[in-house]
Amino acid sequence: MQTNPPTAPGTPPPRKRRIWLWLVIVALCAGAGVVWLRDGGRARAQSTQQNGGQRARSAGPPVVPVAATKAVTGDVPVFLDGLGSVSPFHTVTVRTRVDGQLMSVNFQEGQFVTQGQLLAQIDPRPFQVQLDQAEGQMIRDQALLANARLDLARYRTLLAQDAIPKQQLDTQVSTVAQYEGAIKQDQAAIENARLNLTYARITAPISGRIGLRLVDPGNIVHASDQNGLLVIAEVQPIAALFTIPEDALPSVLAGLRRGARLRTDAYNRDRSRKLATGRLLTVDNQIDPQTGTARLKAVFDNRDLALFPDQFINIRLLVDTQHKQVIIPAASVQRGQQGTYSYVVKPDSTVEARPIALGITEGEKTSVRSGLRAGETVVIDGADKLQPGSKVRVRQSGAGPNGPNRTGGTQDESTDPGTAHSAGPGA
Repeated sequence: MQTNPPTAPGTPPPRKRRIWLWLVIVALCAGAGVVWLRDGGRARAQSTQQNGGQRARSAGPPVVPVAATKAVTGDVPVFLDGLGSVSPFHTVTVRTRVDGQLMSVNFQEGQFVTQGQLLAQIDPRPFQVQLDQAEGQMIRDQALLANARLDLARYRTLLAQDAIPKQQLDTQVSTVAQYEGAIKQDQAAIENARLNLTYARITAPISGRIGLRLVDPGNIVHASDQNGLLVIAEVQPIAALFTIPEDALPSVLAGLRRGARLRTDAYNRDRSRKLATGRLLTVDNQIDPQTGTARLKAVFDNRDLALFPDQFINIRLLVDTQHKQVIIPAASVQRGQQGTYSYVVKPDSTVEARPIALGITEGEKTSVRSGLRAGETVVIDGADKLQPGSKVRVRQSGAGPNGPNRTGGTQDESTDPGTAHSAGPGA
């Protein structure tokens, strides 16, 4: 029987020594692998960066996509802005001209009436009685006058025969004259009674819109009443009163003196909608010294009743039109320490920062006094990524007066609707 040799005290068994040996070998191999992977990855990254830098240097500077459009030639309107309010062209407070009971009201509140239309009726019977009385008095006086004239003819015959004194004839002549005067008074009384009958029928003095009724039927109305019966406002046409700075007044007066019909546009409070288009009527004869403004009056047809009395409006007055101006979108104008400039796309698809002098800005378009010619291409979107000499790729930027504006250089097939601008002349 074979037995294991005895081991020294404190020495581990042979099996445990082999396990520890394998663990050390595995740990050494794992460390060597980690070092190899780290050094190899760093080398590959450096190689990739070097290759990419070489490709970038060989390709040149990056191409910047931009939206651009061509400068065009057109007309630029010159507007003056003012604040104003709508006012009826005529306003009439209808009052009674005779005293009496209001028998009927022949209109509805808010109704449009025409001139001469019957509005109300006052009791006509007292005035009819006055007319009948005046006509009766006239018949009586006419009979007395006829008798006095016959007596005058007899007295003249008797005086010729020396049968009566001349004083009696003179007295009869005076009596005839008195009756003739009475006849004239009677005629005036008749006309007055007829006039009162006419005034008992209250008609519209102008055409317009009736407001709220101020007196109800059945009430006794008087010619001395302050409020009246109703108010009529003429709203077709309608007027607008607005103010402009006194410094802008000479250009307006120059247009009026040459007989121009200065177009006037009325906008709502936030300028989001045009309400009506009319013309300037006149200018006030003095300037307000407290505000330094002048009052102007414009007139509008107001056929669609878009303007309402006392409505607050914004006014745009066209005082002039500048012709054959170079026009670019306002989005293409850049501002820097040296002033205003625009990025102009050159034929080689690079850009230059061109200083420009601006004229009038109207909406989304701006006129250029100098620094730019019609037909040159300006950048309207993407200018924040540019610097002089940058290479660009121009996208389609919208439609000009004769169709889509396309510029030189590489074009992107997709159109960005957010960069569409109108560079054509305004109306």
